[in-house]
Formats: sequence, C-alpha cells, structure tokens
Amino acid sequence: MITPSSKPAIKINNVYKNFGSLQALNGVDLTIEQGEFFALLGPNGAGKSTLISILAGLLKPSAGDISVMGFDVVNQYQQARQLLGVVPQELVFDPFFNVREMLRFQAGYFGRGPENDIWVDEILEGLGLADKAHTNMRKLSGGMKRRALIAQALAHKPPVIVLDEPTAGVDVELRQMLWEFIKKLNRDGHTIILTTHYLEEAEALCNRVGMMKQGNIVALDSTANLLNKFAGKNLRLTLGDVTLPLSIQPLMRHHDRGEFTFALNDMAQIEFVLAALRTDNIKVIDMQLNEADLEDVFLSLVGKKL
Repeated sequence: MITPSSKPAIKINNVYKNFGSLQALNGVDLTIEQGEFFALLGPNGAGKSTLISILAGLLKPSAGDISVMGFDVVNQYQQARQLLGVVPQELVFDPFFNVREMLRFQAGYFGRGPENDIWVDEILEGLGLADKAHTNMRKLSGGMKRRALIAQALAHKPPVIVLDEPTAGVDVELRQMLWEFIKKLNRDGHTIILTTHYLEEAEALCNRVGMMKQGNIVALDSTANLLNKFAGKNLRLTLGDVTLPLSIQPLMRHHDRGEFTFALNDMAQIEFVLAALRTDNIKVIDMQLNEADLEDVFLSLVGKKL
C-alpha cells in the first residue's frame, strides 16, 4: 500500500511553455490528489505531451512550476523522478537484455536492489509477462513490447504513474489485462494519470477528467459531473453537405463532414428535427440515437473528435 502524505500527487502552477513563437502551454493550473485515477484528454497539439515531458523532467517550463508529491521537477529532479513512473507512447527499449534483466536494471537506477524482485515478479504476473521473463526484448511481439514498457515504468514501484496512450494499437486481451492490473494498483493507493484517445476507457476508469485545448485546461471536473452537465440524448444524422433549417440549428451540438449531432432533452424533439428536415426536402442517409457520453462532452468543449 502507498503511505499517504499531505502533498498532492501532482501540482501544476501557472505553467507556460514556448517553442520559439509557438505557445504550447498557456498558464496551466492543475492539482491531482493522491490516489486519483485521472484522465488528461485533448486532441493532438493540445499540449498533453508537452505537459508530460515537463513532468518527467525532459523539458523545462518557460514559466511556472510542477511538483510531484511536493518535490519540484526542476530543482528537485532526482526526488521527483523517483516518485514517478512514465509509460511513453513510443516503443523504445534496450535490445541487449531480456525482460527480467531490463526490469532489474530499471529498478537499480532508482536505488532498488534484489529485495525488489518480489515486486518485479508481481508486475510480470500482472501483465502476463511471466513466461517471457527470460526472452530478449528484440524477440517480443509489438504487444509484448508494450507490456514490457509498462512494466519498466512500474519497476521501481512509483506512487505516481503516467500512462501516455498505453493501449494505442494493442489487442483487446492486453487492454483488459492492463486495466485490471492498473485498477488494482489504484486500489492499493497509486495515483494514475491517463492520456488516451479511447474515451470509453477514460469514462469507465477515471473518476476525474481534465480536457485540454490549445495549451489550456478547458474542463476540469469529476466524470459524473461532466456527464450530468450534458445529460440527455444525442441524435446523430448523416445528411451530407446541406444547410440546416434555422428552426433546428440551436439543437445542433456538433457538425463534421456531413454528420450532424443534435442534443435532445426528450423524444418529442426527434420528430421536431426530422419534420424540419422533411419540410426542406433534406434526405437522412443514416441515423443513430444514444445517451450522451464522454465523447459528446469532449466534442462540445473542444470542438473536434479525438
């Protein structure tokens, strides 16, 4: 179990990051408490990767500061980094070691010795890598390499874990195994920060969500509160390149390449929308009706799909 303290797991205070004339982060403020399962969402270019790189000590902020469990990531880098495990998007690995050797070396970088082998065994078992422990990293499949990189980030048993697109391009079996193991870590007290393009994962797993757009946090609330704010039904109509009747334009939540999403409070509004389209001789190519979900919240606040 993780021993709690009074410090937040992550504290981001008025952080800016500029790359020449490009402003990647624009005064980001964010606090993630210990034990949270937190989703950081945003389209490509929103600033998520930049923020994670600063958190991991790979970049320095242009202004502001970030701390991990109270330790500044710039001025107290060693202490902060020891408390953090980061699973990168890229499959980067050392080709000269087998899986167990890689995990032992990774743990050793953070001062962990042979006593850490019990934890390494738990990671290998939890991620389905036990039978690959003595296999060279080069000989693993892409999915197994992804599991090994997740294990590598956990090897020193960090209390704060950042998962940056951990299930991108992996099979369903790995997703299910990974999430069962990560949920157990969270129950044991580990703080989990997840970035993902699979919004159903964030909705199912995370109890709080932050959404980024153009270097800013545009939404920050519990998953339940965000869903409640956008409660109702969504009517998705494929209409092609048309101009909507004025009477139903206020109901439109999103429009993308001939697909229109309408936010409806009751079933009577469905007929209202369809009647207006019939009056203007607009043909419905396809129609879907469902409950509002986190993707609908994201579309409303960010204006584009992940």
